[in-house]
Amino acid sequence: YKRQVMNFKKHIETDKNLKLIRRYSSKLGIKSFLVGGYVRDLILNRSCKDIDIMTIGEPYKLIKSISEEKGFSDVKVFKTFGTASISFNSFNYEFVGARKESYSESSRNPKIKKGTLYDDLSRRDFTINALAIRLNGKEKGELIDNHNGLNDLSNNILKTPKDPIKTFHDDPLRMLRAIRFSSQLNFEIDKNDFECIKEE
Repeated sequence: YKRQVMNFKKHIETDKNLKLIRRYSSKLGIKSFLVGGYVRDLILNRSCKDIDIMTIGEPYKLIKSISEEKGFSDVKVFKTFGTASISFNSFNYEFVGARKESYSESSRNPKIKKGTLYDDLSRRDFTINALAIRLNGKEKGELIDNHNGLNDLSNNILKTPKDPIKTFHDDPLRMLRAIRFSSQLNFEIDKNDFECIKEE
């Protein structure tokens, strides 16, 4: 996937919607990143209408500035989860502040705290969805891959970034997502992950 990796900087500089987000991120001094499925599908050369933007700190100033310039009135804000979403130009954008999650035995709803970039990537379901691209700053276009997601993409492997037992126990829906992604992408589920799914 070296060709696509080399083109990340060009992609974020030429995509008109990302340019708007990048411009306001820089203006407001907010570090922003493309994350998740959009990055995965960009590398796989698949179309994706759902774009996730992660910010260090709360994303509300960023989305407010974009909304004021564009005249949007349908911004959805969920401060409990530190997220905001909006649709424009046929794309759905979700903005989320970097966070970390913890689960208790009594509830499947996570407790959410502010976190670092790496906290946020580590909480994601699979390594192929734990990739990020810097949208602004001197290193814009840089691919961040601290869970070997690029390698798993090239080998068509679905694997959790952390211990699969904990990952699936925290959120059992991730097991169904594993089956769905495996079918959609024609990927093989990692052996240890698959054993955990069978045991659960």
